[in-house]
Amino acid sequence: MLQPPPAPLLRSAAPADAAAIQTIYAPYVRDTCISFETEPPSIEEMRLRIEKILPRWPWLVCEEEGKVVAYAYAGEHRSRAAFRWAVEVAVYVRQDQHRRGHGRRLYARLLSLLRQQGFYHAYAAIYVPNPASVALHEAVGFQPCARFPKIGFKLGEWRDVGWWHLALQPLPPAPAEPLGPGAVASP
Repeated sequence: MLQPPPAPLLRSAAPADAAAIQTIYAPYVRDTCISFETEPPSIEEMRLRIEKILPRWPWLVCEEEGKVVAYAYAGEHRSRAAFRWAVEVAVYVRQDQHRRGHGRRLYARLLSLLRQQGFYHAYAAIYVPNPASVALHEAVGFQPCARFPKIGFKLGEWRDVGWWHLALQPLPPAPAEPLGPGAVASP
């Protein structure tokens, strides 16, 4: 009897994952409008980004057979103190791994961790049109909340960005400070 392949492993990212993450992200930067960066960041830059995010927000990777095939992370939505209960989230999947459920699995775990940490709002910026990303975000509960027409110039054209919002949990009258990722259940 043929055994099904093992389930993908979700775990916290580490600086050592920078090369795999950079490999996944670079084609989105170089070949699409999905990222508004115009030059792929170096492996060292990805390592620095991971190190900057991990003390305050989760960054997760999805592994299959020991290889990172997707990742998701949360980060600062805005720098003003009153925004500290809101996060911006993103997910990227290796291009040969699309439509295998990695994005949904990562978001389910990421959003759970953010709730445990005490965050109340998650936002995702999506280049539009991008039906696959819109479908993923709406499948996990995000709803469109804003659109910025022709806000970025990439690949020879002015591009629109939409913002999607997810209320992570009910708003209390006086929220506690968000916890760091180390204070909640591990991925």
